Amino acid sequence: MANELEKTNYINALFEFYEPLLTKKQANYIQLYYADDFSLGEIAEEYDISRQAVYDNIRRSEKILQQYENKLNLYHNFIERNEKLDQIQAYVAKHYPHDAELNKMISSLETTEEE
Repeated sequence: MANELEKTNYINALFEFYEPLLTKKQANYIQLYYADDFSLGEIAEEYDISRQAVYDNIRRSEKILQQYENKLNLYHNFIERNEKLDQIQAYVAKHYPHDAELNKMISSLETTEEE
């Protein structure tokens, strides 16, 4: 079960980065299946197509999202930057807790990452 949850979280994360690169249909299916938790049958009924067609489209879209990540590494780089920022924050909190300017710069970096 954790494996399916991990996959869902991973696909949702990739989708956040690469959604604009998918076709509207691919984006709709991924959104419905992974983010909105629709079943294949519910999506098939919504679009008046077979469950198999929905399944095939979702699998192709997952592969496309993974190919974009393999080439562009946006998600991987995002995770790495956040980990490094966490390390910097911990160091500053321990060694420079009263340095207002330094803490302001770190907050600025956090805000930039969230945009």
